[in-house]
Amino acid sequence: MVKNLLERIESRLHRVMDPELPFLTVMELGMIRGIALVNNTAVIQLTPTYTGCPATDAIKEDLQNAAEEIHPNVQIELVMTPAWTTDWISDETRSKMAQNGVAPPEGQSADKAFLLGDERIVPCPRCKTNKTKLVSPFGSTACKAHFTCLECLEPFDHFKCI
Repeated sequence: MVKNLLERIESRLHRVMDPELPFLTVMELGMIRGIALVNNTAVIQLTPTYTGCPATDAIKEDLQNAAEEIHPNVQIELVMTPAWTTDWISDETRSKMAQNGVAPPEGQSADKAFLLGDERIVPCPRCKTNKTKLVSPFGSTACKAHFTCLECLEPFDHFKCI
């Protein structure tokens, strides 16, 4: 019974979209750390992509509403340790980012190039050239950097590797 309830809640959470990357779900981004039933309350553990992510409250509300469609008692618990990492993004999700015009994080480790001001070669998600230029280390959100392609001339965001 409990397993079935938790599976139904998890299934529903697979349809909760990230407000800043609306083509991805919070599950695809690896933000859900766990779902458990504690004293008849469904506890959903959420780790935001950034500690100060401005979308956290909206994500919490969306998760709450989605889970309450399945079970009336829901609690969203923020889990900050360990911190979220792009290592939790699957290759499939990275491909989905590129298909939607966002250059995905590359590699499986933190990228300090943006913090140190080092040059980065980020392939254009549209035409795939490496001839791109960093416009700003901060894109439409803090988790992204803004680039422009020197071949197709399209601007694009790069989801930073953290």
